Amino acid sequence: MALSYKARRRWALVILLIGLPVYVVAAVTLVGLIERPSVLVELAIYLGLGFAWALPFRFIFRGIGQPDPDAKKTDGAGPSV
Repeated sequence: MALSYKARRRWALVILLIGLPVYVVAAVTLVGLIERPSVLVELAIYLGLGFAWALPFRFIFRGIGQPDPDAKKTDGAGPSV
């Protein structure tokens, strides 16, 4: 079932405002539980986790910055009198 443009925009906002901070706290907590690796390994872990959170949500974020494709196309001119 495909989501409408407005639904994808709403879900993207929820993911960015609620889901991403929760994911960041969980990632930092989990990395903090292991013994501190070298700086390069730790950087690689954070970069990998930084890309991993967005992969399941690619279909939601795709095209969000574009104008609504479902909106009526108007030429900007008001009603003629």
